[in-house]
Amino acid sequence: MTTMGITANGLLAPEVARRDGFWAVGHRPTLFAAFLYFDVAFMVWVLLGPLAPIIAKDLHLSAAQKGLMVAVPTLAGAILRLVYGVFVDRIGPKRTGAIAQIVVIVGLLTAWFFGVDSFVGTLAVGVVLGFAGASFAAALPLASRWYPAEHQGKAMGIAGMGNSGTVFAALFAPLLAKAFGWNAVLGLATIPLTIVFLIYLVVARDAPDRPVPKSLAAYLDVLRSGDAWWFMLFYGVTFGGFVGLSSSLSIYFTDQFALTPVVAGYCTAACVFAGSLVRPFGGAVADRIGGIRALTFVYLLAAITLAVIATAPQPLGLALALFLLVMATLGFGNGAVFQLVPQRFGREIGVMTGLVGFGGGVGGFYLASSLGLAKQLTGSSSAGFLIFAALAVIALGGLTLVKTRWRRTWGNAGARI
Repeated sequence: MTTMGITANGLLAPEVARRDGFWAVGHRPTLFAAFLYFDVAFMVWVLLGPLAPIIAKDLHLSAAQKGLMVAVPTLAGAILRLVYGVFVDRIGPKRTGAIAQIVVIVGLLTAWFFGVDSFVGTLAVGVVLGFAGASFAAALPLASRWYPAEHQGKAMGIAGMGNSGTVFAALFAPLLAKAFGWNAVLGLATIPLTIVFLIYLVVARDAPDRPVPKSLAAYLDVLRSGDAWWFMLFYGVTFGGFVGLSSSLSIYFTDQFALTPVVAGYCTAACVFAGSLVRPFGGAVADRIGGIRALTFVYLLAAITLAVIATAPQPLGLALALFLLVMATLGFGNGAVFQLVPQRFGREIGVMTGLVGFGGGVGGFYLASSLGLAKQLTGSSSAGFLIFAALAVIALGGLTLVKTRWRRTWGNAGARI
């Protein structure tokens, strides 16, 4: 006889599913659709990053303005993730994601049609791109609600691997800008967005059982838990570092090594690919050894690597190797953080995805803007990298502080922490 158990999302599911392999449970079309949506959304979210050297030259932007321009989409995405978290629990992740995709498509078409010819205009585009960055808070619950606790890390890792979309932005945006002009890239980006939007509408499905929507005031209850704040910090370092570097590396490579925007885009794409590729492995490894052990390794290695990067290493090959290492490390950490979140906040996964994503977005905004500000004030980005290395050390200390309590109070045999 099949017994019933409680999944990490607080839903009833056959206990026999816990003995099945990953591909025997869940809903693969939805997982695929969540990945695609996340992929193209992230592609346009960081679009201003690889275009920044070209835009800055055309609009005569300062180093601080360049940093702020590429950081605004990250901050807008962080704030909107909180909004998405509420909508996910009230109208479902599929509808939330669909609305967001429409806003981004219409916004980019408007920017392309009327043109962007000022710094303020780039900031307005950045706000629109924030709707794409907030896709995280819809795509991950869309996929994860179909899977039991022991497969949460893999499901979120696969859906979250959509951050590989940043690779396409780094690879193709400078090439298209060289051929058609950077403003035309905003319009061209709507082509893959529209195709994926149609696929998403056809194949994605909300999980049949989802938590009952709460009152808006109830969402504030989650913030009364210290664990929610710890998760925001942890993701602020791993994802914040990943997206902040994704947005800033094209600027760094052009400023530090005098590369062309196209070659800088290739270097950035390689680094972003490394971080995106290992994200599902981070979730899978965390499923095996526990998210706490995985993150301990992540923060230690990230802090050391960022501190070395702060010394402005030469030549280009060494700098590129260090960025490949730190991006892979942070990408691995992204998967590990979200192996833990649904175990602790299964019934609040929608709002927690938004809150944790907010923390990640704030971390990315800080890193991208601080690198530009440090460059303008000191002539070097080193201070920005060094301070972020210190944040990784703080995250490691916080993890050490809470790990014993976590294992004692909410660890379970179904999925390791």
